[in-house]
Amino acid sequence: MTNTRQFDDEQWREQLTPDEFRICRQKGTEPPFSGAYCDEKAAGIYHCKCCHQPLFDAAAKYDSGSGWPSYYQAIDENAVDECSDTSHGMRRTEITCSHCGAHLGHLFDDGPEPTGLRYCVNSASLQLEPF
Repeated sequence: MTNTRQFDDEQWREQLTPDEFRICRQKGTEPPFSGAYCDEKAAGIYHCKCCHQPLFDAAAKYDSGSGWPSYYQAIDENAVDECSDTSHGMRRTEITCSHCGAHLGHLFDDGPEPTGLRYCVNSASLQLEPF
């Protein structure tokens, strides 16, 4: 993988669509039920749209009813970083790609077993590689 942590905004704008840039690099979000992967059922691996790091296995994807692709676990413990997010008057846990820092979405503790977690992710932050 290329060391994309060193990319500046101009380089990201060349690589990403305007919507992907707004979501991945400026911590935006897509409207609920609008993302390409919201209803996706294919087997495969979801990679970071920015740097192509593997993030989630489709086997951990489930329908949370939230309007965003949701997973009960990341592909491994080092794929996703977590940090506190107090924007918009809420207390949440933001999730980012551990390799390039792309904003993915948020982590909640209302998911299904076996983890009880819900990684709520913007489709624009992901690229599915089907099996």
